Amino acid sequence: MRFSNRTNLLLALATMVAGGFLGMPSAKADGPSFDCGKASLPTEKAICADPQLSAIDLLVAKAYKGFEPAFGGDKHKIARRLIADRNACRSDTACIVSALNNALQTYGNAPSWVQDYNVALIGKKALDAAARNPGHKDEPLPSAIGQCASTHIKTLTARLGDDPLETATPDAGSAATFTNGGGSVSYDREAGLVASKVGEPVVMCLISIPRDCPKDDDRGRVYYAIDLVAKGSWALPDSQHMCGGA
Repeated sequence: MRFSNRTNLLLALATMVAGGFLGMPSAKADGPSFDCGKASLPTEKAICADPQLSAIDLLVAKAYKGFEPAFGGDKHKIARRLIADRNACRSDTACIVSALNNALQTYGNAPSWVQDYNVALIGKKALDAAARNPGHKDEPLPSAIGQCASTHIKTLTARLGDDPLETATPDAGSAATFTNGGGSVSYDREAGLVASKVGEPVVMCLISIPRDCPKDDDRGRVYYAIDLVAKGSWALPDSQHMCGGA
C-alpha cells in the first residue's frame, strides 16, 4: 500500500475549497451505501452530512463486492474490522476519510482523488494537533486510525539504514526513525525527509492499518507526517514490506 507522492501540505490544503475538493465528484454524487434516514452512529451521521464522505462510502461498498482476501482470511471479518475502524472515528472527518481510504486500499480500489483528499484533511488535523502542543512534547505513537501525535526525528538514513540520508545515493531510498518509536521508509528519495533534519519536531498521524494480513503480521501501517520546521510532509509505511511480504 502506497499513497501518491503528492503529499506536499501546502499544495494539498490549497486545493481544498468550501464544500469540495479539486478533482472529486460533485456534491450531487450518489451515496452513501446506507439509508441516512436510519443513521444512528456519530460516524454515520457525519458521512450523511458530507457529500464527499458519502461518495467515498459508496465506493467502499462497491469495491467490497469484488474483494477476495489475499491470505485466506474471512472476508466478512476483515470488513467488520474496517467498519469498526471507521465507527471509532465518531464525527472526526479526517479520521473517517482515513478509515474509508484504508478500506478502499484493502479492497484494491482506491482512486487517487480519495488519497489526496485524505492527505489534505489529515494534514490540517496534524497542524491543529501541533498548535495544541506548542512545546512539541513527545507523545506516544498513534495506535488507531486518525490519531495524531507529536514527536522528533531520531535518525535520517538511506532505506536500509546504512548511510546518512544527506549523503546517500538517489537510488538508496530513504528512511526515518522517531523518538516515539515510530518509523517511515521508502524505496524513493522522499523530498519531505530529505528536507528535514535530525531533532526537528514532527507530527505523525496514523492513516492506514492493514487488515488483510497473515496472522500476527502487522507490518505496513502508514503514517502521514509533517516536519514543523522544514514544512516537508510525507505519507509512508513503517516497514519496507507490507504485511505478507518478503
